[in-house]
Amino acid sequence: MEKTARVRLNGAVSRDPLEPKAGRDTVRRHNLSLVLRAVKDSGETTRAGVSARVGLTRAAISSLVEQLLESGFLSESGKTFSGQAGRPGTVLKVARTGVAGLGVEINVDYVCVCVVDLAGTDRVRLVEHLDNRGASPAQVLRRAAQIAARALTSAGEQELRPVGAALALPGLVSSGTVRQAPNLGWARIPAEAPFAAALSALRPRLPALPVRSENEANLAALAELWFGSLGSVRTFLYLSGEIGVGGALVLDGRLLSGAHGFAGEIGHVVAAADGPECRCGARGCLEQYAGQSAMLRAAGLDEGRGAAVAELERRARAGDAQALAALERAGLMLGRVLSGAVNLFDPAAVVLGGIYRPLSPWLIPRAASELSARVVSGLWPRSGGRLRASSPAADAARGAAALVVRDVLTDPLAYGERAPAG
Repeated sequence: MEKTARVRLNGAVSRDPLEPKAGRDTVRRHNLSLVLRAVKDSGETTRAGVSARVGLTRAAISSLVEQLLESGFLSESGKTFSGQAGRPGTVLKVARTGVAGLGVEINVDYVCVCVVDLAGTDRVRLVEHLDNRGASPAQVLRRAAQIAARALTSAGEQELRPVGAALALPGLVSSGTVRQAPNLGWARIPAEAPFAAALSALRPRLPALPVRSENEANLAALAELWFGSLGSVRTFLYLSGEIGVGGALVLDGRLLSGAHGFAGEIGHVVAAADGPECRCGARGCLEQYAGQSAMLRAAGLDEGRGAAVAELERRARAGDAQALAALERAGLMLGRVLSGAVNLFDPAAVVLGGIYRPLSPWLIPRAASELSARVVSGLWPRSGGRLRASSPAADAARGAAALVVRDVLTDPLAYGERAPAG
């Protein structure tokens, strides 16, 4: 009878000595991932602690840990730790140097770049505020590459070597192309290849980084899931307020992307059929009432000012009537559109991110009132935290960088020999 790998109920895989070599390699790669993720999730642990967590023998764990130490994924301190099963052992942690991820968020009025290490810690962050609507896609991508190159230099000074980059892009994103980003004026614009080429041109002596891309709201939602304060919540709706309004649906810890990858475009759900024309070509979209430009206009503020959202927040705190009225209307329309999404999706929570986070003290009460009145189950409370502001620790750039890191955690062996980013 043919011998095959045995899979334990807890997900750990043991190897049959008669299994073909290709199968054994696959099993070992899987087990390396299990061990690395166990150490990361624990924060710090011992070999005995890893063995208890993943269900492999101490001998197997020792071999896997040694390989991860030699490859630079783990570090070992001299202190001992006895808070887990087995004899006291030296402490294991994911390495603070070596492999990392690069995240680049390109939005209408800023570019944010960050580098995240294997522990998920934000180690480098650069933000530049600029008006990308007045530049060609090629110019915007070159600007982003220049900022990314500076971030890579800073990462190299910390002995970090990003092994990949992920772009967080506004609008409809699929297969490396921005299919439509109305607020940037982009349609069918390739993004990954031009960005990769621009970045490589700035670092001619170093290997090109692989580049992937995703919608910015999706990546912000993943950052909220991985780094935020949702606790046990795994099914939620995320709204990203910027000049546009993006959205993402997370179902049991996974993005719900839809048949074509474009699920979550809540900013272009109609809030008022006879409303103002939107850049997408429709009328009365939520973005025309609760987007950054719409709220600033309603508050009598110049959206060209770099700190206009902070000024809106300041005026609201001071009780300015026009600012409060603008936020009241935005909260009303948010609640109206969200009630439809909640009735369809039944999330455990709705999270407001981007510019909505600092403005949430004024947006949430009005939106929650609408939700309470319109959600058909009658189970949406006016208070209680189901509608909440996002965590300060979660944004699209960090989510993009973490996406690269999660690829590493899934198959560390594939990344152990990548050249430094420098």
